[in-house]
Amino acid sequence: MSVFTPVTPDQLSVWLAHYRLGTLVRMQGIAAGIENTNYFVTTTGGNFVLTLFEKLTPAELPFYLGLMAHLAQHGIPCPKPAADTDDRMFSELNGKPAALMSRLPGSAVAAPAPAHCGEVGSVLAELHLAGQSYAGTLENPRGPRWWREAARQVNPFLDAERAASLRAELEFQALHRRDHLPRGAIHADLFRDNVLFAGEKVGGVIDFYFAGVDCLLFDVAVTLNDWCVNAGGEIDAARAHSLLAAYHARRPFTATERGAWPVILRAAALRFWLSRLYDFYLPRPGKLVHAHDPEHFRRILELRIAHAGDAPWV
Repeated sequence: MSVFTPVTPDQLSVWLAHYRLGTLVRMQGIAAGIENTNYFVTTTGGNFVLTLFEKLTPAELPFYLGLMAHLAQHGIPCPKPAADTDDRMFSELNGKPAALMSRLPGSAVAAPAPAHCGEVGSVLAELHLAGQSYAGTLENPRGPRWWREAARQVNPFLDAERAASLRAELEFQALHRRDHLPRGAIHADLFRDNVLFAGEKVGGVIDFYFAGVDCLLFDVAVTLNDWCVNAGGEIDAARAHSLLAAYHARRPFTATERGAWPVILRAAALRFWLSRLYDFYLPRPGKLVHAHDPEHFRRILELRIAHAGDAPWV
């Protein structure tokens, strides 16, 4: 379990007194995630998720919490922040900003079938459409500017081959602008563990704390690079077609997006290779924190480069 800021039941009970959600019944650490401290919380008023934000600042949180509230209001199955008695969506707990969100039904699917990918594609398109009317602005925090800074920090740990591959891809991406593509609020981290399935339908989309404003196609590429690949990183054609077709049925891709697709697939792989390198070599202190293997996304990037002309489409 990733716990950077432990919370006791007594401490949480005091904090919960600022909400009209009843008294604490139980709390349980969530054995997932590497960015924040999370607990399942049950009160006499219902079931919730408590998040203590370890990196995000009070100045940044209104974008994320406001986006979730906006999407929930528009029918997207995502966490809805609870407001306290002062109408605040977050406040300090044990020295960190903390928020309480509705707990959503379902569980993650580790081995998705094409039908799962179709449901995810549909929800992602609806999320993008609903996000068009969200007034908040925050450039993708893990976009090209972050790539360059993260690469500088991890480069001393890389062998010559990996350092050269990273440098070459950064140079390639710098040649391709993406601000001409349709833009809006994106999730930016819609991996399998961030979607809860209740039966055959999506019961919840969670963990919006890498969200930002970027080209919508980047979000599609991030999602496909996790949901539609086998263990070696190769794209599963049936799953990819299901995801893309379902998305396209709700928000049709533009001709410009079609042309940019191979480049954006590489950009999505680069982003997660870099973040995993960063978490692996520059971890934060914490309790039982798990860092993912960076090599998985290095292989995905190599495959997207080698097979750029075979990128799946609808």
